[in-house]
Amino acid sequence: MTDEQKEIDELSGIDTTGHEWDGIKELNNPLPKWWVYTFYVTVVWAVLYWIAMPAIPLISGYTQGVLGYSQRQVVADQIAEAKAARSVFDEQLMSMPIEEARNNPEMLSYALAAAEASFGDNCATCHGTGAQGFPGYPNLNDDDWIWGGTLEEIQQTIRYGIRSEEEETRFTIMPAFLAEGLLQANEVRDLVEYVLSLSGEEHNEEQAARAVQIYEDNCASCHMSDGAGDKFLGAPNLSDKIWLIGKDRDTLYQSIGNMKPSVMPAWHKRLDEATIRSLAIYVHSLGGGE
Repeated sequence: MTDEQKEIDELSGIDTTGHEWDGIKELNNPLPKWWVYTFYVTVVWAVLYWIAMPAIPLISGYTQGVLGYSQRQVVADQIAEAKAARSVFDEQLMSMPIEEARNNPEMLSYALAAAEASFGDNCATCHGTGAQGFPGYPNLNDDDWIWGGTLEEIQQTIRYGIRSEEEETRFTIMPAFLAEGLLQANEVRDLVEYVLSLSGEEHNEEQAARAVQIYEDNCASCHMSDGAGDKFLGAPNLSDKIWLIGKDRDTLYQSIGNMKPSVMPAWHKRLDEATIRSLAIYVHSLGGGE
Protein backbone atom coordinates (compact mmCIF):
# COMPACT_ATOMS: atom_id res chain seq x y z
CA MET A 1 0.00 0.00 0.00
CA THR A 2 1.53 3.37 -1.03
CA ASP A 3 1.62 6.38 1.22
CA GLU A 4 -1.19 7.90 -0.86
CA GLN A 5 -3.34 4.82 -0.29
CA LYS A 6 -2.69 4.55 3.46
CA GLU A 7 -5.74 4.85 5.64
CA ILE A 8 -5.16 6.14 9.16
CA ASP A 9 -7.41 4.84 11.91
CA GLU A 10 -9.09 7.81 13.56
CA LEU A 11 -9.05 6.41 17.11
CA SER A 12 -5.50 5.01 17.30
CA GLY A 13 -3.77 7.11 14.68
CA ILE A 14 -2.19 3.93 13.19
CA ASP A 15 -2.46 3.12 9.52
CA THR A 16 -4.47 0.07 8.49
CA THR A 17 -3.39 -2.94 6.41
CA GLY A 18 -6.35 -2.68 4.10
CA HIS A 19 -7.92 -5.87 5.50
CA GLU A 20 -11.46 -5.56 6.74
CA TRP A 21 -13.89 -8.14 8.23
CA ASP A 22 -17.47 -7.27 9.03
CA GLY A 23 -16.59 -3.62 9.28
CA ILE A 24 -13.57 -4.27 11.50
CA LYS A 25 -10.30 -2.98 10.02
CA GLU A 26 -6.90 -4.51 10.83
CA LEU A 27 -4.27 -2.10 12.08
CA ASN A 28 -0.76 -2.25 10.73
CA ASN A 29 0.81 -2.74 14.15
CA PRO A 30 3.82 -5.09 13.78
CA LEU A 31 5.39 -7.06 16.67
CA PRO A 32 8.27 -5.39 18.53
CA LYS A 33 11.68 -6.15 17.07
CA TRP A 34 12.96 -7.67 20.35
CA TRP A 35 10.04 -10.14 20.37
CA VAL A 36 10.68 -11.17 16.74
CA TYR A 37 14.40 -11.69 17.38
CA THR A 38 13.63 -13.70 20.52
CA PHE A 39 11.30 -15.93 18.51
CA TYR A 40 14.02 -16.53 15.91
CA VAL A 41 16.47 -17.46 18.68
CA THR A 42 14.03 -20.01 20.16
CA VAL A 43 13.56 -21.59 16.74
CA VAL A 44 17.30 -21.94 16.30
CA TRP A 45 17.63 -23.26 19.86
CA ALA A 46 14.93 -25.88 19.22
CA VAL A 47 16.67 -27.14 16.08
CA LEU A 48 20.02 -27.37 17.88
CA TYR A 49 18.33 -29.18 20.82
CA TRP A 50 16.78 -31.75 18.47
CA ILE A 51 20.23 -32.45 17.06
CA ALA A 52 22.11 -32.56 20.36
CA MET A 53 19.62 -34.22 22.75
CA PRO A 54 17.22 -37.21 22.67
CA ALA A 55 14.06 -35.50 21.46
CA ILE A 56 12.17 -37.00 18.52
CA PRO A 57 10.00 -40.08 19.09
CA LEU A 58 10.33 -42.95 16.62
CA ILE A 59 8.29 -46.13 16.09
CA SER A 60 10.59 -48.25 18.24
CA GLY A 61 12.36 -45.66 20.33
CA TYR A 62 13.61 -42.11 19.93
CA THR A 63 16.53 -40.18 18.49
CA GLN A 64 19.54 -40.45 20.77
CA GLY A 65 21.01 -37.05 19.94
CA VAL A 66 24.65 -36.17 19.32
CA LEU A 67 25.37 -35.87 23.05
CA GLY A 68 23.60 -39.13 23.92
CA TYR A 69 22.33 -37.69 27.21
CA SER A 70 19.83 -39.80 29.19
CA GLN A 71 18.08 -38.60 32.35
CA ARG A 72 17.11 -42.20 33.05
CA GLN A 73 20.78 -43.19 33.02
CA VAL A 74 21.63 -40.26 35.30
CA VAL A 75 19.06 -41.48 37.83
CA ALA A 76 20.32 -45.06 37.49
CA ASP A 77 23.87 -43.87 38.14
CA GLN A 78 22.77 -41.91 41.20
CA ILE A 79 20.94 -44.95 42.58
CA ALA A 80 24.02 -47.09 41.96
CA GLU A 81 26.19 -44.56 43.80
CA ALA A 82 23.76 -44.53 46.74
CA LYS A 83 23.73 -48.33 46.88
CA ALA A 84 27.51 -48.41 46.78
CA ALA A 85 27.67 -45.96 49.68
CA ARG A 86 25.14 -48.03 51.63
CA SER A 87 26.83 -51.34 50.88
CA VAL A 88 29.64 -50.59 53.33
CA PHE A 89 27.16 -50.17 56.18
CA ASP A 90 25.00 -53.07 54.96
CA GLU A 91 28.01 -55.39 55.10
CA GLN A 92 28.78 -54.27 58.64
CA LEU A 93 25.13 -54.71 59.62
CA MET A 94 25.05 -58.25 58.24
CA SER A 95 28.42 -59.20 59.70
CA MET A 96 27.20 -59.15 63.30
CA PRO A 97 24.25 -60.70 65.18
CA ILE A 98 21.15 -58.54 65.03
CA GLU A 99 21.18 -58.01 68.82
CA GLU A 100 24.74 -56.72 68.60
CA ALA A 101 23.78 -54.39 65.75
CA ARG A 102 20.85 -53.09 67.82
CA ASN A 103 23.23 -52.22 70.67
CA ASN A 104 25.84 -50.61 68.42
CA PRO A 105 25.10 -46.84 68.29
CA GLU A 106 26.49 -46.41 64.77
CA MET A 107 24.65 -49.44 63.37
CA LEU A 108 21.46 -48.50 65.21
CA SER A 109 21.54 -44.99 63.77
CA TYR A 110 22.12 -46.34 60.26
CA ALA A 111 19.43 -49.02 60.55
CA LEU A 112 16.80 -46.58 61.80
CA ALA A 113 17.56 -44.07 59.04
CA ALA A 114 17.60 -46.71 56.29
CA ALA A 115 14.46 -48.46 57.52
CA GLU A 116 12.37 -45.32 57.85
CA ALA A 117 12.21 -44.90 54.07
CA SER A 118 11.68 -48.64 53.49
CA PHE A 119 8.86 -48.66 56.05
CA GLY A 120 7.13 -45.80 54.26
CA ASP A 121 7.44 -47.54 50.89
CA ASN A 122 6.42 -51.04 51.95
CA CYS A 123 4.72 -51.13 55.35
CA ALA A 124 2.87 -47.84 55.86
CA THR A 125 0.02 -48.83 53.52
CA CYS A 126 -1.27 -51.29 56.13
CA HIS A 127 0.36 -50.16 59.37
CA GLY A 128 0.13 -46.40 58.80
CA THR A 129 2.89 -43.85 58.31
CA GLY A 130 3.28 -43.59 62.06
CA ALA A 131 2.99 -47.39 62.52
CA GLN A 132 -0.21 -46.77 64.47
CA GLY A 133 -2.04 -49.55 62.64
CA PHE A 134 -5.70 -49.83 61.67
CA PRO A 135 -8.46 -52.31 62.55
CA GLY A 136 -7.05 -55.68 61.52
CA TYR A 137 -3.52 -54.30 61.10
CA PRO A 138 -1.45 -54.32 64.32
CA ASN A 139 -0.24 -51.16 65.99
CA LEU A 140 3.55 -51.45 66.00
CA ASN A 141 4.02 -48.71 68.62
CA ASP A 142 2.64 -50.64 71.57
CA ASP A 143 4.25 -53.54 73.43
CA ASP A 144 1.69 -56.17 72.39
CA TRP A 145 3.26 -58.71 70.04
CA ILE A 146 1.06 -61.38 68.45
CA TRP A 147 3.97 -63.44 67.11
CA GLY A 148 6.65 -62.28 69.52
CA GLY A 149 8.59 -59.06 69.76
CA THR A 150 12.23 -60.11 69.91
CA LEU A 151 14.51 -58.91 67.14
CA GLU A 152 14.77 -62.42 65.69
CA GLU A 153 11.01 -62.96 65.84
CA ILE A 154 10.24 -59.64 64.17
CA GLN A 155 12.84 -60.35 61.49
CA GLN A 156 11.27 -63.77 60.86
CA THR A 157 7.82 -62.22 60.53
CA ILE A 158 9.01 -59.61 58.05
CA ARG A 159 11.01 -62.09 56.01
CA TYR A 160 8.32 -64.76 55.56
CA GLY A 161 5.10 -62.95 56.42
CA ILE A 162 1.91 -64.18 58.07
CA ARG A 163 -0.16 -66.83 56.27
CA SER A 164 1.74 -66.14 53.06
CA GLU A 165 2.55 -68.77 50.46
CA GLU A 166 6.04 -69.24 51.86
CA GLU A 167 6.83 -72.60 53.45
CA GLU A 168 8.40 -70.91 56.48
CA THR A 169 5.61 -68.37 56.99
CA ARG A 170 3.95 -67.97 60.36
CA PHE A 171 0.67 -69.78 60.01
CA THR A 172 -2.34 -70.47 62.19
CA ILE A 173 -6.03 -69.97 61.47
CA MET A 174 -8.69 -69.30 64.05
CA PRO A 175 -11.85 -71.30 63.27
CA ALA A 176 -14.95 -69.42 62.17
CA PHE A 177 -17.11 -70.97 64.90
CA LEU A 178 -20.43 -69.98 63.37
CA ALA A 179 -19.61 -70.40 59.71
CA GLU A 180 -18.10 -73.84 60.36
CA GLY A 181 -21.00 -74.94 62.57
CA LEU A 182 -18.85 -75.41 65.66
CA LEU A 183 -20.97 -73.19 67.91
CA GLN A 184 -24.49 -71.79 67.95
CA ALA A 185 -25.26 -68.08 67.79
CA ASN A 186 -26.27 -67.92 71.45
CA GLU A 187 -23.00 -69.61 72.47
CA VAL A 188 -21.00 -67.06 70.47
CA ARG A 189 -22.90 -64.22 72.13
CA ASP A 190 -22.03 -65.70 75.52
CA LEU A 191 -18.40 -66.00 74.48
CA VAL A 192 -18.38 -62.31 73.57
CA GLU A 193 -19.34 -61.45 77.14
CA TYR A 194 -16.70 -63.81 78.52
CA VAL A 195 -13.97 -62.29 76.33
CA LEU A 196 -14.99 -58.83 77.52
CA SER A 197 -14.72 -60.06 81.11
CA LEU A 198 -11.16 -61.31 80.56
CA SER A 199 -9.96 -57.77 79.90
CA GLY A 200 -12.05 -56.17 82.61
CA GLU A 201 -14.54 -54.59 80.23
CA GLU A 202 -18.19 -54.10 81.11
CA HIS A 203 -20.00 -57.38 80.45
CA ASN A 204 -23.06 -59.49 81.23
CA GLU A 205 -22.01 -61.72 84.13
CA GLU A 206 -24.71 -64.35 83.54
CA GLN A 207 -23.75 -64.82 79.90
CA ALA A 208 -20.03 -64.80 80.75
CA ALA A 209 -20.57 -67.52 83.37
CA ARG A 210 -22.36 -69.70 80.80
CA ALA A 211 -19.41 -69.35 78.44
CA VAL A 212 -16.67 -70.52 80.83
CA GLN A 213 -16.78 -74.13 79.67
CA ILE A 214 -17.33 -73.12 76.04
CA TYR A 215 -14.15 -71.06 76.23
CA GLU A 216 -12.19 -73.90 77.83
CA ASP A 217 -13.35 -76.38 75.20
CA ASN A 218 -12.81 -74.18 72.15
CA CYS A 219 -10.49 -71.27 72.90
CA ALA A 220 -8.16 -72.02 75.81
CA SER A 221 -5.87 -74.28 73.79
CA CYS A 222 -4.65 -71.23 71.85
CA HIS A 223 -5.54 -68.21 73.97
CA MET A 224 -4.79 -69.99 77.29
CA SER A 225 -7.20 -70.34 80.19
CA ASP A 226 -6.42 -66.85 81.49
CA GLY A 227 -6.65 -65.30 78.02
CA ALA A 228 -2.97 -64.35 77.95
CA GLY A 229 -2.54 -65.83 74.48
CA ASP A 230 0.28 -67.84 72.94
CA LYS A 231 2.81 -66.05 70.76
CA PHE A 232 4.10 -69.31 69.33
CA LEU A 233 0.65 -69.85 67.81
CA GLY A 234 -0.01 -66.20 67.04
CA ALA A 235 -2.98 -66.22 69.43
CA PRO A 236 -3.58 -62.66 70.71
CA ASN A 237 -3.70 -61.77 74.38
CA LEU A 238 -7.38 -61.38 75.32
CA SER A 239 -6.74 -60.17 78.85
CA ASP A 240 -5.18 -56.77 78.03
CA LYS A 241 -6.76 -53.57 76.75
CA ILE A 242 -5.35 -53.86 73.22
CA TRP A 243 -7.75 -54.92 70.47
CA LEU A 244 -6.64 -55.84 66.98
CA ILE A 245 -10.02 -55.43 65.27
CA GLY A 246 -12.27 -53.83 67.89
CA LYS A 247 -13.97 -54.48 71.22
CA ASP A 248 -17.59 -53.62 70.45
CA ARG A 249 -19.94 -56.59 70.69
CA ASP A 250 -20.79 -56.74 66.98
CA THR A 251 -17.12 -56.83 66.01
CA LEU A 252 -16.33 -59.52 68.60
CA TYR A 253 -19.32 -61.56 67.48
CA GLN A 254 -18.13 -61.47 63.85
CA SER A 255 -14.53 -62.17 64.86
CA ILE A 256 -15.49 -65.30 66.78
CA GLY A 257 -18.24 -66.48 64.49
CA ASN A 258 -16.99 -65.62 61.00
CA MET A 259 -13.27 -64.94 61.29
CA LYS A 260 -11.49 -64.29 58.01
CA PRO A 261 -7.73 -64.58 58.53
CA SER A 262 -5.60 -61.68 57.33
CA VAL A 263 -2.38 -62.09 55.36
CA MET A 264 0.94 -60.28 55.61
CA PRO A 265 3.16 -60.80 52.55
CA ALA A 266 6.64 -62.28 52.73
CA TRP A 267 9.18 -59.58 51.98
CA HIS A 268 12.38 -61.55 51.41
CA LYS A 269 11.83 -61.70 47.64
CA ARG A 270 11.35 -57.95 47.36
CA LEU A 271 13.74 -56.62 50.01
CA ASP A 272 17.36 -57.59 50.58
CA GLU A 273 18.45 -59.08 53.90
CA ALA A 274 20.10 -55.87 55.09
CA THR A 275 16.84 -53.95 54.57
CA ILE A 276 14.85 -56.65 56.39
CA ARG A 277 17.28 -56.53 59.29
CA SER A 278 17.07 -52.73 59.39
CA LEU A 279 13.26 -52.93 59.39
CA ALA A 280 13.33 -55.44 62.24
CA ILE A 281 15.47 -53.08 64.31
CA TYR A 282 13.21 -50.15 63.37
CA VAL A 283 9.97 -51.95 64.31
CA HIS A 284 11.58 -53.27 67.50
CA SER A 285 12.49 -49.72 68.50
CA LEU A 286 8.94 -48.43 67.93
CA GLY A 287 7.27 -50.61 70.54
CA GLY A 288 10.14 -51.17 72.87
CA GLY A 289 10.56 -54.75 71.73
CA GLU A 290 11.04 -57.73 73.97
